[in-house]
Amino acid sequence: MAASRRRGRLTAVAAAVATVALTAGLTTGCDAVGKALDCVQTADAIADSVTELQQAVENAANDPSQTDASLDSIEKSLRKIGDKTDDADVNKAVDDLGKAVENVRTAIKNGDETPDVSPVTDAAGELTKVCTP
Repeated sequence: MAASRRRGRLTAVAAAVATVALTAGLTTGCDAVGKALDCVQTADAIADSVTELQQAVENAANDPSQTDASLDSIEKSLRKIGDKTDDADVNKAVDDLGKAVENVRTAIKNGDETPDVSPVTDAAGELTKVCTP
């Protein structure tokens, strides 16, 4: 089920990127299209990491290190996307997602075995939205 949603999302994102690439290529040049495509690809990787985070939190009793690994993956992707854009909306979404990840880390450090990851999910959704042309 998650795989079919991911394929659907990838198809929709690919179609949107293709349309923007054709249009933007005529008006703004290849660099902007490349940045937009990087944003979409990174946002998709973050969405995958958020899914992994949700699963890791659910299974934290079995392997707590998976939660840290998922948070690390999200942060790595955030750094990647933050380094490549000067778009204010994308930067705000990156900052919001970074804060949500920090809050989950803090909750875990404070002993919360099942922290609320919905703010991470919401922020990742917003990032995907602002990255999708």
